Amino acid sequence: MISARAYAVATSSSSFEPFTLSRRDPGPHDVLIDIKFCGICHSDLHAARDEWGGQPFPCVPGHEIAGIVAQIGSAVTAYKVGDRVGVGCMVDSCGECDACRRGLEMHCEKGVVWTYGSKKFYRDSDPGTHHTFGGYSTAITVLDRFVVKIPDALPLDAAAPMLCAGITMYSPLKRYGAGPGKRVGIVGLGGLGHMGVKIAHAMGAHVTLLTTSPAKAADARQLGADAVIVSTAPAEMKAAALSLDLIVDTVSAGHDIDAYMNLLRLEGALVLVGLPPEKLSIKAGTLTSKRRIFTGSNIGGIAETQEMLDFCAAHGVASEIELIPATGINAAYERLQRADVRYRFVIDSATLEQ
Repeated sequence: MISARAYAVATSSSSFEPFTLSRRDPGPHDVLIDIKFCGICHSDLHAARDEWGGQPFPCVPGHEIAGIVAQIGSAVTAYKVGDRVGVGCMVDSCGECDACRRGLEMHCEKGVVWTYGSKKFYRDSDPGTHHTFGGYSTAITVLDRFVVKIPDALPLDAAAPMLCAGITMYSPLKRYGAGPGKRVGIVGLGGLGHMGVKIAHAMGAHVTLLTTSPAKAADARQLGADAVIVSTAPAEMKAAALSLDLIVDTVSAGHDIDAYMNLLRLEGALVLVGLPPEKLSIKAGTLTSKRRIFTGSNIGGIAETQEMLDFCAAHGVASEIELIPATGINAAYERLQRADVRYRFVIDSATLEQ
Protein backbone atom coordinates (compact mmCIF):
# COMPACT_ATOMS: atom_id res chain seq x y z
CA MET A 1 0.00 0.00 0.00
CA ILE A 2 1.18 3.52 -0.83
CA SER A 3 0.31 6.43 1.43
CA ALA A 4 -0.61 9.70 -0.28
CA ARG A 5 -1.38 13.16 0.99
CA ALA A 6 -4.63 14.72 -0.17
CA TYR A 7 -7.29 17.35 0.47
CA ALA A 8 -10.84 16.17 1.14
CA VAL A 9 -14.26 17.30 2.30
CA ALA A 10 -15.84 15.17 5.03
CA THR A 11 -19.41 16.23 4.20
CA SER A 12 -21.19 18.35 1.61
CA SER A 13 -21.04 21.36 3.94
CA SER A 14 -17.41 20.91 5.02
CA SER A 15 -14.34 22.86 4.01
CA PHE A 16 -11.39 21.10 2.39
CA GLU A 17 -8.86 19.81 4.89
CA PRO A 18 -5.69 17.68 4.72
CA PHE A 19 -6.39 13.98 4.36
CA THR A 20 -4.28 10.82 4.07
CA LEU A 21 -5.32 8.02 1.73
CA SER A 22 -3.89 4.75 0.46
CA ARG A 23 -3.18 3.78 -3.14
CA ARG A 24 -2.66 0.19 -4.19
CA ASP A 25 0.78 -1.09 -5.07
CA PRO A 26 1.05 -1.39 -8.86
CA GLY A 27 -0.17 -4.68 -10.29
CA PRO A 28 1.03 -6.06 -13.65
CA HIS A 29 -1.00 -3.55 -15.72
CA ASP A 30 -0.81 -0.57 -13.37
CA VAL A 31 1.00 2.75 -13.50
CA LEU A 32 1.86 4.64 -10.32
CA ILE A 33 1.86 8.37 -10.99
CA ASP A 34 3.53 11.08 -8.96
CA ILE A 35 0.90 13.81 -9.36
CA LYS A 36 2.37 17.22 -10.11
CA PHE A 37 -0.77 19.21 -10.93
CA CYS A 38 -4.53 18.76 -10.78
CA GLY A 39 -7.16 21.04 -12.27
CA ILE A 40 -10.32 22.10 -10.46
CA CYS A 41 -13.36 21.38 -12.63
CA HIS A 42 -16.80 22.88 -12.01
CA SER A 43 -18.09 19.32 -11.62
CA ASP A 44 -15.73 18.97 -8.64
CA LEU A 45 -17.75 21.69 -6.95
CA HIS A 46 -21.04 19.96 -7.81
CA ALA A 47 -19.69 16.71 -6.36
CA ALA A 48 -18.12 18.16 -3.22
CA ARG A 49 -21.39 19.96 -2.43
CA ASP A 50 -23.44 16.86 -3.39
CA GLU A 51 -25.52 18.95 -5.77
CA TRP A 52 -26.28 15.94 -7.95
CA GLY A 53 -27.02 13.66 -5.01
CA GLY A 54 -25.47 10.33 -4.03
CA GLN A 55 -21.90 11.58 -3.59
CA PRO A 56 -19.96 9.36 -1.14
CA PHE A 57 -17.84 11.02 1.53
CA PRO A 58 -15.11 11.73 2.37
CA CYS A 59 -14.69 13.18 -1.10
CA VAL A 60 -11.32 13.75 -2.73
CA PRO A 61 -12.17 15.33 -6.11
CA GLY A 62 -9.92 15.80 -9.11
CA HIS A 63 -10.04 14.29 -12.60
CA GLU A 64 -7.63 16.60 -14.41
CA ILE A 65 -4.37 14.96 -13.36
CA ALA A 66 -0.90 15.56 -14.77
CA GLY A 67 2.22 13.95 -13.40
CA ILE A 68 5.25 11.75 -13.83
CA VAL A 69 5.37 7.94 -13.93
CA ALA A 70 6.97 6.73 -10.71
CA GLN A 71 6.55 2.97 -11.14
CA ILE A 72 5.07 0.53 -13.66
CA GLY A 73 3.72 -2.99 -13.47
CA SER A 74 5.50 -5.97 -15.00
CA ALA A 75 3.18 -6.12 -18.04
CA VAL A 76 3.20 -2.39 -18.86
CA THR A 77 4.93 -1.62 -22.17
CA ALA A 78 3.50 1.75 -23.24
CA TYR A 79 5.01 3.75 -20.38
CA LYS A 80 8.27 3.97 -18.48
CA VAL A 81 9.42 5.65 -15.29
CA GLY A 82 9.86 9.37 -15.89
CA ASP A 83 7.19 9.71 -18.62
CA ARG A 84 4.89 12.75 -18.55
CA VAL A 85 1.37 11.40 -18.27
CA GLY A 86 -2.20 12.32 -17.45
CA VAL A 87 -5.39 10.80 -16.08
CA GLY A 88 -8.83 12.17 -16.83
CA CYS A 89 -12.32 11.36 -15.63
CA MET A 90 -12.12 7.54 -15.78
CA VAL A 91 -9.93 4.85 -14.22
CA ASP A 92 -11.67 1.66 -15.39
CA SER A 93 -14.50 0.16 -17.44
CA CYS A 94 -15.59 -3.35 -18.34
CA GLY A 95 -13.57 -3.31 -21.56
CA GLU A 96 -15.96 -5.79 -23.17
CA CYS A 97 -19.22 -4.03 -24.07
CA ASP A 98 -19.97 -2.36 -27.40
CA ALA A 99 -19.19 1.13 -26.04
CA CYS A 100 -15.81 0.06 -24.65
CA ARG A 101 -14.90 -1.76 -27.88
CA ARG A 102 -15.71 1.46 -29.78
CA GLY A 103 -13.38 3.51 -27.58
CA LEU A 104 -16.28 5.14 -25.73
CA GLU A 105 -15.35 3.93 -22.27
CA MET A 106 -17.28 6.78 -20.60
CA HIS A 107 -20.47 5.12 -21.86
CA CYS A 108 -19.56 1.62 -20.62
CA GLU A 109 -22.78 -0.40 -20.61
CA LYS A 110 -21.83 -2.10 -17.36
CA GLY A 111 -20.84 1.17 -15.72
CA VAL A 112 -17.66 3.22 -15.93
CA VAL A 113 -15.45 3.65 -12.85
CA TRP A 114 -14.97 7.39 -12.39
CA THR A 115 -11.71 8.77 -11.07
CA TYR A 116 -13.42 9.82 -7.86
CA GLY A 117 -16.71 9.03 -6.16
CA SER A 118 -17.27 5.66 -7.85
CA LYS A 119 -18.47 2.76 -5.75
CA LYS A 120 -18.27 0.33 -8.66
CA PHE A 121 -15.06 -1.66 -9.24
CA TYR A 122 -13.95 -4.15 -11.88
CA ARG A 123 -10.61 -4.53 -10.18
CA ASP A 124 -9.31 -3.57 -6.75
CA SER A 125 -9.19 0.13 -7.62
CA ASP A 126 -8.81 1.61 -4.13
CA PRO A 127 -8.25 -1.04 -1.46
CA GLY A 128 -9.26 0.07 1.99
CA THR A 129 -11.90 2.51 0.70
CA HIS A 130 -15.48 2.10 -0.40
CA HIS A 131 -15.16 4.51 -3.33
CA THR A 132 -12.52 6.04 -5.58
CA PHE A 133 -10.43 9.06 -4.58
CA GLY A 134 -9.32 11.64 -7.13
CA GLY A 135 -6.41 13.87 -8.01
CA TYR A 136 -6.33 16.39 -5.15
CA SER A 137 -3.57 14.12 -3.91
CA THR A 138 0.12 13.38 -4.34
CA ALA A 139 -0.12 9.98 -6.07
CA ILE A 140 -2.52 7.70 -7.91
CA THR A 141 -2.33 4.13 -9.22
CA VAL A 142 -4.15 3.63 -12.52
CA LEU A 143 -4.57 0.88 -15.11
CA ASP A 144 -2.23 1.57 -18.02
CA ARG A 145 -5.08 1.70 -20.56
CA PHE A 146 -6.55 4.72 -18.73
CA VAL A 147 -3.30 6.69 -18.80
CA VAL A 148 -2.40 9.11 -21.62
CA LYS A 149 0.91 10.65 -22.64
CA ILE A 150 1.34 14.40 -22.31
CA PRO A 151 3.47 15.69 -25.20
CA ASP A 152 6.62 17.63 -24.32
CA ALA A 153 5.21 20.72 -26.06
CA LEU A 154 2.50 21.05 -23.40
CA PRO A 155 3.42 22.44 -19.96
CA LEU A 156 2.26 19.96 -17.32
CA ASP A 157 0.33 22.54 -15.31
CA ALA A 158 -1.54 23.91 -18.35
CA ALA A 159 -2.12 20.38 -19.68
CA ALA A 160 -3.91 19.17 -16.54
CA PRO A 161 -7.31 20.81 -17.28
CA MET A 162 -7.21 19.45 -20.81
CA LEU A 163 -7.86 15.96 -19.41
CA CYS A 164 -11.46 17.09 -18.87
CA ALA A 165 -12.05 20.57 -20.30
CA GLY A 166 -9.98 19.93 -23.41
CA ILE A 167 -11.50 16.60 -24.37
CA THR A 168 -15.02 17.75 -23.43
CA MET A 169 -14.76 20.43 -26.12
CA TYR A 170 -12.61 18.59 -28.67
CA SER A 171 -14.91 15.58 -28.93
CA PRO A 172 -18.13 17.34 -30.09
CA LEU A 173 -16.19 19.83 -32.23
CA LYS A 174 -14.58 16.96 -34.09
CA ARG A 175 -17.72 14.84 -34.26
CA TYR A 176 -19.81 17.62 -35.79
CA GLY A 177 -17.20 18.72 -38.29
CA ALA A 178 -15.76 21.97 -36.94
CA GLY A 179 -13.22 23.15 -39.48
CA PRO A 180 -12.72 25.42 -42.50
CA GLY A 181 -16.00 26.71 -43.85
CA LYS A 182 -17.93 25.94 -40.65
CA ARG A 183 -19.32 28.59 -38.32
CA VAL A 184 -19.08 27.49 -34.70
CA GLY A 185 -20.59 29.12 -31.63
CA ILE A 186 -19.27 28.56 -28.11
CA VAL A 187 -21.64 29.44 -25.26
CA GLY A 188 -19.72 30.68 -22.22
CA LEU A 189 -16.08 31.61 -21.74
CA GLY A 190 -15.15 29.67 -18.63
CA GLY A 191 -12.92 26.66 -18.14
CA LEU A 192 -14.67 24.73 -20.91
CA GLY A 193 -15.57 27.63 -23.18
CA HIS A 194 -12.11 29.11 -23.45
CA MET A 195 -10.77 25.71 -24.56
CA GLY A 196 -13.62 25.46 -27.06
CA VAL A 197 -12.70 28.80 -28.60
CA LYS A 198 -9.04 27.82 -28.83
CA ILE A 199 -9.65 24.35 -30.27
CA ALA A 200 -12.31 25.43 -32.78
CA HIS A 201 -9.99 28.22 -33.97
CA ALA A 202 -7.12 25.73 -34.33
CA MET A 203 -9.41 23.47 -36.38
CA GLY A 204 -9.93 26.32 -38.82
CA ALA A 205 -13.56 27.18 -38.04
CA HIS A 206 -15.04 30.66 -37.85
CA VAL A 207 -15.63 31.02 -34.10
CA THR A 208 -18.29 33.09 -32.35
CA LEU A 209 -18.42 33.46 -28.58
CA LEU A 210 -21.90 33.72 -27.07
CA THR A 211 -21.74 35.38 -23.66
CA THR A 212 -23.85 37.31 -21.18
CA SER A 213 -20.84 39.49 -20.38
CA PRO A 214 -19.72 42.19 -22.86
CA ALA A 215 -16.52 42.51 -20.82
CA LYS A 216 -15.35 39.12 -22.12
CA ALA A 217 -15.22 40.23 -25.76
CA ALA A 218 -11.56 41.28 -25.74
CA ASP A 219 -10.43 38.05 -24.07
CA ALA A 220 -12.48 35.97 -26.48
CA ARG A 221 -10.86 37.58 -29.52
CA GLN A 222 -7.40 37.16 -28.02
CA LEU A 223 -8.14 33.45 -27.54
CA GLY A 224 -9.22 33.05 -31.17
CA ALA A 225 -12.84 34.14 -31.52
CA ASP A 226 -13.74 35.90 -34.75
CA ALA A 227 -16.94 37.40 -33.36
CA VAL A 228 -18.73 37.94 -30.05
CA ILE A 229 -22.49 38.00 -29.47
CA VAL A 230 -23.93 39.25 -26.19
CA SER A 231 -26.78 36.83 -25.63
CA THR A 232 -28.69 39.25 -23.39
CA ALA A 233 -28.83 41.82 -26.21
CA PRO A 234 -31.99 41.06 -28.27
CA ALA A 235 -30.78 43.00 -31.30
CA GLU A 236 -27.50 41.05 -31.47
CA MET A 237 -29.28 37.70 -31.11
CA LYS A 238 -31.83 38.62 -33.79
CA ALA A 239 -29.11 39.71 -36.19
CA ALA A 240 -27.31 36.37 -35.68
CA ALA A 241 -30.35 34.19 -36.48
CA LEU A 242 -29.57 31.28 -38.84
CA SER A 243 -25.86 32.12 -38.82
CA LEU A 244 -24.19 29.10 -37.16
CA ASP A 245 -23.62 25.48 -38.13
CA LEU A 246 -22.71 24.22 -34.67
CA ILE A 247 -23.04 25.47 -31.11
CA VAL A 248 -21.31 23.89 -28.12
CA ASP A 249 -23.06 25.00 -24.94
CA THR A 250 -20.93 24.94 -21.77
CA VAL A 251 -23.37 26.59 -19.35
CA SER A 252 -23.98 24.70 -16.09
CA ALA A 253 -27.04 26.68 -14.99
CA GLY A 254 -30.59 26.92 -16.27
CA HIS A 255 -30.91 28.95 -19.49
CA ASP A 256 -33.05 29.44 -22.60
CA ILE A 257 -32.10 26.74 -25.07
CA ASP A 258 -34.56 28.00 -27.72
CA ALA A 259 -32.75 31.35 -27.89
CA TYR A 260 -29.52 29.64 -28.90
CA MET A 261 -31.14 27.06 -31.17
CA ASN A 262 -32.60 29.88 -33.27
CA LEU A 263 -29.07 30.86 -34.25
CA LEU A 264 -28.57 27.56 -36.06
CA ARG A 265 -28.86 27.11 -39.80
CA LEU A 266 -30.72 24.28 -41.49
CA GLU A 267 -29.66 20.97 -39.90
CA GLY A 268 -27.39 22.71 -37.44
CA ALA A 269 -26.59 21.12 -34.07
CA LEU A 270 -26.44 22.39 -30.50
CA VAL A 271 -24.34 20.15 -28.27
CA LEU A 272 -24.80 20.50 -24.53
CA VAL A 273 -21.69 19.81 -22.46
CA GLY A 274 -22.58 21.86 -19.39
CA LEU A 275 -24.46 20.08 -16.61
CA PRO A 276 -27.23 22.27 -15.18
CA PRO A 277 -28.82 20.69 -12.08
CA GLU A 278 -32.28 21.76 -13.23
CA LYS A 279 -34.28 20.41 -16.18
CA LEU A 280 -34.05 22.27 -19.50
CA SER A 281 -36.95 22.78 -21.93
CA ILE A 282 -37.16 23.35 -25.66
CA LYS A 283 -40.04 23.97 -28.05
CA ALA A 284 -40.65 21.22 -30.58
CA GLY A 285 -40.95 23.77 -33.38
CA THR A 286 -37.44 25.00 -32.70
CA LEU A 287 -36.20 21.59 -33.80
CA THR A 288 -38.64 20.70 -36.54
CA SER A 289 -38.63 24.04 -38.37
CA LYS A 290 -35.00 23.66 -39.49
CA ARG A 291 -34.28 19.97 -38.85
CA ARG A 292 -32.04 21.06 -36.00
CA ILE A 293 -30.29 18.70 -33.62
CA PHE A 294 -30.26 19.13 -29.83
CA THR A 295 -27.86 16.66 -28.26
CA GLY A 296 -25.25 16.21 -25.55
CA SER A 297 -21.69 15.03 -25.17
CA ASN A 298 -19.75 13.63 -22.22
CA ILE A 299 -15.92 13.94 -22.33
CA GLY A 300 -14.38 11.46 -24.80
CA GLY A 301 -12.73 8.07 -24.89
CA ILE A 302 -9.11 7.40 -24.00
CA ALA A 303 -7.88 7.18 -27.59
CA GLU A 304 -9.66 10.42 -28.47
CA THR A 305 -8.20 12.10 -25.38
CA GLN A 306 -4.71 11.19 -26.59
CA GLU A 307 -5.62 12.49 -30.03
CA MET A 308 -6.77 15.78 -28.47
CA LEU A 309 -3.50 16.21 -26.56
CA ASP A 310 -1.45 15.53 -29.68
CA PHE A 311 -3.59 17.95 -31.72
CA CYS A 312 -3.27 20.70 -29.12
CA ALA A 313 0.48 20.19 -28.81
CA ALA A 314 0.83 20.48 -32.60
CA HIS A 315 -1.24 23.71 -32.67
CA GLY A 316 0.11 25.42 -29.56
CA VAL A 317 -3.16 25.10 -27.63
CA ALA A 318 -3.20 24.79 -23.83
CA SER A 319 -5.39 25.87 -20.94
CA GLU A 320 -5.18 29.31 -19.40
CA ILE A 321 -4.68 28.68 -15.69
CA GLU A 322 -4.30 30.13 -12.21
CA LEU A 323 -1.85 27.98 -10.23
CA ILE A 324 -2.78 27.73 -6.55
CA PRO A 325 -1.44 25.98 -3.43
CA ALA A 326 -3.51 23.31 -1.69
CA THR A 327 -4.30 25.78 1.07
CA GLY A 328 -6.07 27.90 -1.55
CA ILE A 329 -8.65 25.26 -2.56
CA ASN A 330 -11.43 26.60 -0.33
CA ALA A 331 -10.95 30.14 -1.62
CA ALA A 332 -10.84 28.80 -5.18
CA TYR A 333 -14.21 27.09 -4.71
CA GLU A 334 -15.73 30.34 -3.46
CA ARG A 335 -14.38 32.14 -6.50
CA LEU A 336 -15.52 29.35 -8.81
CA GLN A 337 -19.09 29.79 -7.56
CA ARG A 338 -18.81 33.46 -8.54
CA ALA A 339 -17.28 32.56 -11.94
CA ASP A 340 -14.21 34.48 -10.85
CA VAL A 341 -11.42 32.50 -12.52
CA ARG A 342 -9.37 32.92 -15.69
CA TYR A 343 -9.85 30.22 -16.75
CA ARG A 344 -9.01 27.15 -14.73
CA PHE A 345 -7.64 26.74 -11.22
CA VAL A 346 -4.81 24.21 -11.02
CA ILE A 347 -3.46 22.83 -7.76
CA ASP A 348 0.30 22.61 -7.35
CA SER A 349 0.47 19.13 -5.84
CA ALA A 350 3.86 19.76 -4.24
CA THR A 351 2.05 21.97 -1.74
CA LEU A 352 0.05 18.99 -0.49
CA GLU A 353 3.20 17.77 1.24
CA GLN A 354 3.63 20.98 3.20
